[in-house]
Amino acid sequence: MKHQSTYVPKTGVERWLDRRLPIVRLAVDSFGDYPVPKNLNYWWTFGGILMVFLVIQIVTGVVLAMHYTPHASMAFASVEHIMRDVNYGWLFRYVHANGASFFFLAVYIHMFRGLFYGSYKEPREVSWILGVVIFLLMMATAFMGYVLPWGQMSFWGATVITNILAAVPVVGESIQQLLWGGPSVGNPTLNRFFSLHYLLPFAIFGVVILHVWAFHVSGNNNPTGVPVKDVKKDTLPFTPYYTVKDGFAIAVYLTVFAVFVFFMPNVLGHPDNSIEANPLSTPAHIVPEWYFLPFYAILRAITFNIGPIDSKLGGVIAMFGSIGVLFILPWLDTSKVRSMRYRPTAQLWFFLFVACCIGLGYLGSQPAEGVYVVWAQILTAYYFAFFLIILPLLGIIEKPKPLPKSINEAVLKKSGAAPALQPAE
Repeated sequence: MKHQSTYVPKTGVERWLDRRLPIVRLAVDSFGDYPVPKNLNYWWTFGGILMVFLVIQIVTGVVLAMHYTPHASMAFASVEHIMRDVNYGWLFRYVHANGASFFFLAVYIHMFRGLFYGSYKEPREVSWILGVVIFLLMMATAFMGYVLPWGQMSFWGATVITNILAAVPVVGESIQQLLWGGPSVGNPTLNRFFSLHYLLPFAIFGVVILHVWAFHVSGNNNPTGVPVKDVKKDTLPFTPYYTVKDGFAIAVYLTVFAVFVFFMPNVLGHPDNSIEANPLSTPAHIVPEWYFLPFYAILRAITFNIGPIDSKLGGVIAMFGSIGVLFILPWLDTSKVRSMRYRPTAQLWFFLFVACCIGLGYLGSQPAEGVYVVWAQILTAYYFAFFLIILPLLGIIEKPKPLPKSINEAVLKKSGAAPALQPAE
C-alpha cells in the first residue's frame, strides 16, 4: 500500500531542513497521516507498547550501567549498592528487571497475534523475519542481563546454558571458550556478558527501525486479512485515531506494570538470585527466567539419541530449531487465506498450539524427571508438528469461510449492515 506524502513545510526553517534532511516529513508520513486499516483491534497496539518498553529498557539500562561494577567479586555488591545507596536506584533496578518480563509478555502476544492473523504471509515476509531477528536478539540480551546480578541462579544458569554449546560439532567448544574467557564461567565471562548486554539493545533498536520500515512499505495487515482496496473507504489516518487507541493501551499496560514494580517487584524473579554466586554450591533446581521456560523444556525433552546425534546435541538442535522454524513459517503455511478468523479448523489447532506453549513453559519450571519429561516430549512433538505438518496440510484440505469483499464492508457488517461476501480462494 503506497502512501503519497501530504506533508507541506510551513516555515522557512522547515523548508530549509526538508530540502536537506526530510526528517520531519518522514515522521509525519510514518506516524501522522499514514493510512491504517480502519478495522485494527487492540491486538495491534502491542507494537506501540513494545516500542515504549524498548526505550524504557535502554534508558534504565544506561543509568544502571553507570553504577554497576562488572567484576565477579564486586558485581553482587554493586547491585546492592544500587538498591540501597543510589538515589532512586531501587526504582531503576525494579523497572529494568520487571520491564524485561513485560517486554517479553508483549512480544509473545505480538507474535501470537501475527500467527493468528497471518501477518507473516506475502508481502510481509521480510517484516516477519526481521521480527524473529528482534526476538533472537532480545533472548540473547535478556540471558546476558540475567547473569549480571551474579546471584546463584545467574551464575548457574550461565554455566548450564554455555555448557550446552559445547555439544555443537566443530565450533561449539570454541564458542564456549570465547564466552567463558577461561576454563569456566568467571570474571572474564561477566565482562563479556556486560559488554554485549549493553550493546545489543542498540542493535535491537536498529532492527526495529527496519521492521517498521518493512511494514510501512507493504502496509499493515488487518483482522480480515483482506488488502486495502480503497484508501479513502478502508483506512483512517494513524493520527489521531490510532495514536489515541495505542496511547490508551499503553497507559493500561503501564498501569499493570506499575503494580508489579511498586507492590510485587520480586515476584517474577527467583529467590536464589538474592544469594551471591557460589561456584561450590549448586542450587537444587536450576531454572531460567519464565520467558525462556518453553525453550528450556524443549531442550530437556530430548533424552534419547537420534542415530549418530546424541541426546545433548539433539536437545540443542531442538531448542534452536524451535526458533529457526519461525524464519521459514511464511513458506510453510500453504493457505491462501491470511486470517484464521475465516479458518475455523486452523483456529482449533492454533489455540492448541498456544496451550502447548503455555504447557511447555510450566514443564520448563519443573524437574526433568518422570511424567514431566514425557509431557515435554509430547508437547515438543506438537510444537514442531504445528509448523511442519499441520499448517502445510490445512492449506490443502481446509475449506475457509467466505471473505468480505473489502475492509470497509467487514466494518459495516460488524456495525449491523450486511455487505456482500466473496468466496475464499
